[in-house]
Amino acid sequence: EREDTGLLLQPLLEGQNYGAAAADGTQCPSVSVSRNNPAKRDCLVVAVLCFGNLINFIDWFIVPGILLDIQKYFGLSDGKTGLLQTVFTLCYMLAAPIFGYLGDRYNRKIILGAGIFFWSGVTLGSSFITESHYRIFVLSRGLVGIGSASYSTIAPTIIADLFEEGKRTTVLSIFYIFIPVGSGCGYMLAAGMAKSTGDWHWAFRVTPCMGGLALLLLILLIPHRIQRKTAAHRALSISGTIQRADEKPDVHGTADTTWCQDVGSLAKNCSFVCSSLGLTAMAFVTGALGMWMPLFLYRAQVVQGIVPPCLQESCNSSNSLIFGGITIGTGILGIIAGAEAARRLRKTSNKADPLICATSMFISALCLYIALMVAQMNILSTFFFIAFGELFLSVNWAVVTDILLYVVTPRRQSTAIALQILVSHLLGDAGSPYLIGVISNAIQAKNIPSLQWSFRSMQYSFIICAFVGVFGGGFFLLTSFYIEEDRKEAQR
Repeated sequence: EREDTGLLLQPLLEGQNYGAAAADGTQCPSVSVSRNNPAKRDCLVVAVLCFGNLINFIDWFIVPGILLDIQKYFGLSDGKTGLLQTVFTLCYMLAAPIFGYLGDRYNRKIILGAGIFFWSGVTLGSSFITESHYRIFVLSRGLVGIGSASYSTIAPTIIADLFEEGKRTTVLSIFYIFIPVGSGCGYMLAAGMAKSTGDWHWAFRVTPCMGGLALLLLILLIPHRIQRKTAAHRALSISGTIQRADEKPDVHGTADTTWCQDVGSLAKNCSFVCSSLGLTAMAFVTGALGMWMPLFLYRAQVVQGIVPPCLQESCNSSNSLIFGGITIGTGILGIIAGAEAARRLRKTSNKADPLICATSMFISALCLYIALMVAQMNILSTFFFIAFGELFLSVNWAVVTDILLYVVTPRRQSTAIALQILVSHLLGDAGSPYLIGVISNAIQAKNIPSLQWSFRSMQYSFIICAFVGVFGGGFFLLTSFYIEEDRKEAQR
């Protein structure tokens, strides 16, 4: 036993920041490579996690990419169409705390693998649902949301275990780049498959194959156990007091607590609460944009006479392709810009992160409002301001997660991420797609049915997103008042 423990500590004592052991205390077969080249092993683990995140968000945005086809296939109103994404998000957020609890206590690799297998299988099955079984299709989207929750909750905490704070923001930025990239690819994949095959069902048959590959890579390349890397962990390892991986070391000096105690502690963390509410506003806006923007752009083009109304099942999908491209480009630029701004401004201010988030939310809200106002007059200007709105929204993804990771003790990080997912989706994008659809229906019901009011109903209902964005900026400003104290408390 002493010999095994020595092998576990050797990389740390040599200045390496990575180690892993199997559940029985013996070395995993793949770990020998990591001991010789831990940096390479860490990069492979991050690459696998990023690939899984890509598939996760492709699945998330397949439905919005072919929304007009699905709406016509099942004969849905705007309200019932928005319900598809709402059910997905509700199941996603309700499952997140469960996976957060499991991720803090059980093997994360097994949880990730089970989640990928489950959501890939359900996505494949949903491609065979006929028009008379709309409720089953809604149920399938909810089940996919449960599988996605396992991934979004666990994967960031593995990155937090692998990298210290200096490198963590950069790595998280790379990981979160695949949110907009996956979202954009979801639009483009769905629209491309529907156009090339003439049947939108084929859009749901590509990601299961990618999910199978991700599962294989997960099994082969991610160790069974990943040892946390923090300054406290290295200090304990050098002093020789660290425990073996299978003994569940508590290097931060906190005793095992119940889930309710963890939640109570997080509720007292003002930075965590305020930043989570800011993220909720982000989720509200991105959820509404992601679901309805291609359809809104289509209706604007119909009103301007640029495209004819869709009277057949296979409709014009060019807006999904363009919006997908905008999402990918602005997402990559925004996340990189946010990470770089945080890296530079942290040198001059400890409040840089929440101030960056607040500023970007205010600018994004303004751009979105202008885009809605000019949509009926100039579609190119609409695309331009939507692109800038999405760019500034994307600035916040990695920065918000990094705020959580340094104001919350590592012992509670999975639970904190799960709670943040629950709150941000419950009050954010779980309801915004359905709310926009219901408001649109109500406006149309009060006016004579026409193409003009079909557009205006969506335009007026979308304005609420601009105001929610302003509230989000306000919550990030509040975060800046508490972040220094909460960060010091987490370090203690």
